Amino acid sequence: MQALRNFLSRDFLDRLPETRRPLPWLALLCLLLWLPGFFSIPAGDRDESRFAQASRQMVETGDLVRIRFGEVERNKKPAGIHWLQAGSVRVVEALRLGDRNDIWAYRIPSLAGALLAVLATAQLGRALVGRRAAFLGAAMLAGCFVLGVETHIAKTDAALLGTIVVAMGLMGRAYVHPNGFGAGAAASFWLVLGVSILLKGPIGPLVAGLAALTLAMADRAWTAGAPWLRVLRPGWGVPLMVLAAAPWFIAVTIATEGRFLTEALGGDMLGKVGGADENHWGPPGYYLLSFGIAAFPAAFLVLRAAPGVWADRLQPGTRFLLAWAVPAWLMFEAVTTKLPHYVLPTYPALMLLAAAWALDPLRQAPPRWLALLATVGAIATATGLGLAAAVLPVLADGAVDPLSLLGLPAAAIFAWGLLRMLREGAPARAALLAVLLAVPLQAVALGLVLPRLEAPWISPRLAEAVRQAAPGLPDERFGVVGYHEPSLLFALGGEIRLLRDGAAAAEFLAGEPGRLVAVADRQQAPFRAEAAARALAVTERGTVSGFNYSRGRRVAITLYGTDR
Repeated sequence: MQALRNFLSRDFLDRLPETRRPLPWLALLCLLLWLPGFFSIPAGDRDESRFAQASRQMVETGDLVRIRFGEVERNKKPAGIHWLQAGSVRVVEALRLGDRNDIWAYRIPSLAGALLAVLATAQLGRALVGRRAAFLGAAMLAGCFVLGVETHIAKTDAALLGTIVVAMGLMGRAYVHPNGFGAGAAASFWLVLGVSILLKGPIGPLVAGLAALTLAMADRAWTAGAPWLRVLRPGWGVPLMVLAAAPWFIAVTIATEGRFLTEALGGDMLGKVGGADENHWGPPGYYLLSFGIAAFPAAFLVLRAAPGVWADRLQPGTRFLLAWAVPAWLMFEAVTTKLPHYVLPTYPALMLLAAAWALDPLRQAPPRWLALLATVGAIATATGLGLAAAVLPVLADGAVDPLSLLGLPAAAIFAWGLLRMLREGAPARAALLAVLLAVPLQAVALGLVLPRLEAPWISPRLAEAVRQAAPGLPDERFGVVGYHEPSLLFALGGEIRLLRDGAAAAEFLAGEPGRLVAVADRQQAPFRAEAAARALAVTERGTVSGFNYSRGRRVAITLYGTDR
């Protein structure tokens, strides 16, 4: 208990932002938050397995230009993330730490991108809010629950965030200190935006462009001038950005004999600005409603700081951060699918704004109702995470997992520590402590609960059942109907046959000796009817059941073979 009291002491929490070497401390914090579950959570549906399988096919074929998922080409999406994932897999294999079948090898770019975002927030944020506030803002960003989740998913968003923070940090330096902003920094700004295009199309330039437009309007640049824009050198910077992204576009256009260019111009290279394949409905203001969970545990400080930040909007650093966060947030709210990670590019700015407010001795106090709402929201979220960790194994697998119960004391300690610091009137200490106390909460949820569940992870169990039923079975001799999830392709290989219905499964099984099919429960009747019509003697080789969370329903899948 005394060790915990020392951990919660004012002295420790006050000295940590003053450290002479903030980046190693922040890197350690990130690893404590993100490594639980990083290696052990199976490949998820849907985007993660799609990205990982396409990257694995790049590794296997050596074709780094065309993007394929199974037999389907997905060239309308930029290839940057696949290059990073293929490179990380090659390094992992070269060091003999794992192989291309390990999903964590494809998550390394997400982890690296998130780490870059946190460190860049601390390093480049100094020019905007000062050293102590930059450290606190970076720590708050590291603790955001949605960023922790994104580090465990092998796709673009965390890597994209890293490039956006670097670009916007450089742009912020140009805005507040234009006289010290040289050509090298300007070139770095445009090159990083070019890299962001290779990761997720126009998102990075859009965030920067909206901020520039907002600043120009707020500062009346047409009369007062815009020295920050001049030092960014857009005359040669924009062509440099285009050149950074151009080689892949040229290569894929040649490789697809012009089909890529036709599709990109005739359709939509990213599907939506957010880059999603599927639309997820959400009410107006959805991102604001979900912010308390997505940005937990730092959301309470952002809400408390909002009135004071707005009152301080004439200060250059605050002005720039608002121009970064607000227009981008409104853009994502208006045009993207309703998933919390799409507003991630605004989080670094929000965290820096809140940290600067918390460390300002002259800060404007929030209304009591807002302070109460923010505190109750933080404690309710922590309690919800603790309860969810305890209840999820029961709901999913019908059994109590003793380790999952650790989330309840972790939530209680979080609430006690947060209330203690807030009663002392120390919002900065409270925020830093909240991030530190979020470590055990995230460790329980991501490291102990999710990897130990059985029901959601159908594909790995089905793949193991296939290997036991038919060791060494080639991909193309296995078919599946009623469960066409990308994680199954990643678990078994890109050549497996995705069949349209139960009758097609019986036809596939009859086509060649030694084949195996997996038939979901809803396709059992047509499968057996077609097998009977063909006088096909089928034998059951195993059954796997679970919860298909991407479809929102339970499913039971039976393996069938023949005696031939």
